[in-house]
Amino acid sequence: MSKRKLSRQQRWRIEKVQAERTQRAQSKDQKAELALEEGALAEAVSGLITAHFGRQVEVEATDGEWQGQRQRCHVRANVESLVTGDQVTWRPALDQEQIGVVEARQPRHSLLARPDMRGTMKAIAANVDCLMLVVAPEPEPFANLIDRYLVAAEDSDLEPVLVINKWDLISQGKISPAICQRLNDFIQLYRQIGYEVITTSTQSEEELLSLKEQLKDRISVFVGQSGVGKSSLINHLLPGVDLRVGSLSEDSRKGRHTTTTARLFHFPQGGMLIDSPGIREFALGFLEPDAIAQGFREFRPFLGRCRFRDCRHQQDPGCALQEAVQAGKITPSRFDSFQHLLNSL
Repeated sequence: MSKRKLSRQQRWRIEKVQAERTQRAQSKDQKAELALEEGALAEAVSGLITAHFGRQVEVEATDGEWQGQRQRCHVRANVESLVTGDQVTWRPALDQEQIGVVEARQPRHSLLARPDMRGTMKAIAANVDCLMLVVAPEPEPFANLIDRYLVAAEDSDLEPVLVINKWDLISQGKISPAICQRLNDFIQLYRQIGYEVITTSTQSEEELLSLKEQLKDRISVFVGQSGVGKSSLINHLLPGVDLRVGSLSEDSRKGRHTTTTARLFHFPQGGMLIDSPGIREFALGFLEPDAIAQGFREFRPFLGRCRFRDCRHQQDPGCALQEAVQAGKITPSRFDSFQHLLNSL
């Protein structure tokens, strides 16, 4: 299909917008240079992006006399895109009422990203060690959503931990027996595969202990559907943070979005966590089928052993994955989830 031709007016409008953006970036860089010349900026130090606000970021100094202090900063035009968790080199403003300047982004060791509504990859957090996948009895999770997050974590080389929140609803008998059974099946299945699965609740300090141990000395990111209690967990783990907590919709029983930007918080016992905007879907359209198959841990011993190299793992003869399902080495539910993810590409 040939590309749609732009009219002269459309081309002029696009060029005008691009020129205005370039001018704004240059103007900000000029202001930064002027501030540097006038001695309004301190010497360059290492920092950590703790939040992102449009064209500005919040940076925390990680060394020097500024260590521990946070400041809003302008990002130089030549600096690559930044997300919460990025390590940077920056110059703090000597006057706390002024804006600092980020001069460079340091290499990342991991990046968690997801496609936006237009299919363009959008980074969520950088330098994360662990992905805390939070689910709850309500809104009820389903295996395919969990598997989407797990595949994304595996593709990003992050260690996923499945956190079943609001466990008090189960112990108090407020959830139907059918949902309780499905949750117990989830726990048994994912533990059998080799994933860490913990249960927790904000109603009991004792039930938070296992979660605190997982967070210690690691950089973690909380992900999951809206309404599963990510913000409530953080409020209990970090008293004084006071993130907004949303209730469930009375009609859909799905969560309402309350977090609007990814923010980084320090954990008192060591480690950091990033709270990301609640998302109900985690599309994997950016991955190839082979990468999705690799995201299912128990599939790996059988990958590459199919009779045909271009096996689609459906009705193909000699499919090693199907044979593993028949032999009881792969559960039918996980294989069905894998097929669903393939069909959604």
